Amino acid sequence: MATQSSADQLVGILRDTVVALVRRDGPDLSARQLGVFLTCYLEDGAHTVRGLAAELNVSKPAITRALDRLGELDLARRKVDPADRRSVLVQRTLKGAAFLRDMRSIMNEAHAPARKSSSTHVAAESPRKAMHG
Repeated sequence: MATQSSADQLVGILRDTVVALVRRDGPDLSARQLGVFLTCYLEDGAHTVRGLAAELNVSKPAITRALDRLGELDLARRKVDPADRRSVLVQRTLKGAAFLRDMRSIMNEAHAPARKSSSTHVAAESPRKAMHG
């Protein structure tokens, strides 16, 4: 039961985060664009179109379209790999780093009620356990 409750809380945090991102005055990313963005910003190392396509299990054209949008929003940019001119590297941007900071803040706010209700639920159970234990 606790696992289902945790999963429900995580889904609730995701929902609250997505709703806050949609409501705010800023970029509105699709799930694929957000997946590409988060992969580039949260996983270390150089990211290529080919590598992102393989990691996310989508086609290279799908990654290209997502990167087109991220580029329009200045959340990421592409650069030819100087070591292999056939390969394209994805670079982070200052605006992308700021977007990630905002997203973390939104998620923390969405998570705060879940933490509070979780600690209240545990505190409410403790007296019962003391009475029956």
